[in-house]
Amino acid sequence: MRETFLPFAPPMIGEEEIAEVVDTLRSGWLTTGPKTRQFAEEFSAYTQAPAALTVNSCTAALHLSLVALGVTTGDEVITTPLTFAASVNVIEHVGARPVLVDVEPDTLNIDPKKVEQAITPATKAIIAVHYAGHPVELDAIRDIADRHKLHLIEDAAHAIGASYKGQPIGSGSNPTCFSFYATKNLTTGEGGMLTGDEELVDKARTLSLHGMSREAWSRYSAGGKWAYDIVAPGFKNNMTDMQAALGLQQLRRFESMQARRREIIGQYQAAFGNDAAFQTPVHRDHVTHAWHLYVLRLNESELTINRNQFIEEINARNIGTSVHFIPIHIHSFYAKKYNWKPEDLPVALSNYNRMLSLPLSPRMTNNDVADVINAVQDVNAKARRKRMAG
Repeated sequence: MRETFLPFAPPMIGEEEIAEVVDTLRSGWLTTGPKTRQFAEEFSAYTQAPAALTVNSCTAALHLSLVALGVTTGDEVITTPLTFAASVNVIEHVGARPVLVDVEPDTLNIDPKKVEQAITPATKAIIAVHYAGHPVELDAIRDIADRHKLHLIEDAAHAIGASYKGQPIGSGSNPTCFSFYATKNLTTGEGGMLTGDEELVDKARTLSLHGMSREAWSRYSAGGKWAYDIVAPGFKNNMTDMQAALGLQQLRRFESMQARRREIIGQYQAAFGNDAAFQTPVHRDHVTHAWHLYVLRLNESELTINRNQFIEEINARNIGTSVHFIPIHIHSFYAKKYNWKPEDLPVALSNYNRMLSLPLSPRMTNNDVADVINAVQDVNAKARRKRMAG
């Protein structure tokens, strides 16, 4: 057993990031400024996005998208139950009603067939979440959105570096929202990015900083003018240059970090892929998986313990784990407000009850990966259900 605890998703921060942050501190410009602008430009180029806006979180990007698109009280927004609460909270914040539809049993992404069935005259938008980094079936979702004249928002918090049929996630004209939280494939500590067509991004830019007609960089830099106008009751969603400094260097070595993630995934798949006690993640041929998460599902008919007990045993072996996610419809606020029952979304519920996320970070050494595999296999061996011969 490991002598020290292995965190679930330790960030990989190197001397390059430290030097870039120090350069920012010495520059005299700490908040939204030249480095946030540069980060947005480089991220836009990487994702082949029409335009990009740095913000302080993926949550902010989702909220700004809904506001910029005019989603409001009386509207309905279809999304998945298998996501973090932020994806649905923002629907509440604009006064709309979330409509949850179940997920595909293999990818755990939103099921396009069930999306179509959930549309009503009040439906205004779809928020499609690329679960764990595996893209949703975008062709089907886009077709539904186009035919019913709905807005499509992509929650790409897990999907930096993913692609669908050769097109990077974020390259479309519709709003796509990325996260740079500490556990993400690319981190700025906290932070996010909104990509989409220029008109929408420009509107979101104004909304993201109090509704001001001009940002601080254009007012306080050399030659800047002090005057501005409030053109909308906006928010405080801007990213700082200190955060963008991290992002710039993370983006420049992003491909090497992704390569390491894929190496770890390969070791996990080889260790668990042929074991009847486990269901390992899928990877459809027409996508590039970002591998933000490695979600292992237990086949509890093979085991004498349940998922929660399995996690306890793993943690007792000094291995950090998590669960992604507690379905939205069983959280108390949403269950009470909309009278949702756990069994309303059976695919999400049944998979939640048997899933755990294993440690995944490019910072992990081969010894770390081996420790995770050994811990899982040890718990599995001790908890394996005995089969009668003959």
